[in-house]
Amino acid sequence: MSGRFLPAAEVFREKLSWGQLAWTCRPADTGAKHLVVIEVTLTPGGGHAFHQHPDQEEVIYCLEGEVEQWVGQQKRVLRPGDAVFIDGGGVHASFNRSDRPARLLAILGPARPSESGYEVTELAQQEPWCSLMP
Repeated sequence: MSGRFLPAAEVFREKLSWGQLAWTCRPADTGAKHLVVIEVTLTPGGGHAFHQHPDQEEVIYCLEGEVEQWVGQQKRVLRPGDAVFIDGGGVHASFNRSDRPARLLAILGPARPSESGYEVTELAQQEPWCSLMP
């Protein structure tokens, strides 16, 4: 068998001002070449502002709560079981407008040649994205 079990206690967790990332699959931990999988917790009122992942496609799957999801200049509310696909380089943002935490599963590919396998360009300070910010 080829693979690796990842008990919750061994998953690398990163606290951010807007939530937490639990890196369930990244090259540094699994040796993955094609996938990056992150459980994202958005605190109430928190969110990952407009950004893109150059050369990486992404699926965001809502596990818990309600998330205001932007893809380009279009937005929808994701609820548990809802998902969105984002093309490589597609601009997107995720905000939790509720008073309870929200959880997402973010799956990106291919993995980038770095410890996290994740590449991000923050765009929240640029137009038109800063004008769309709450």
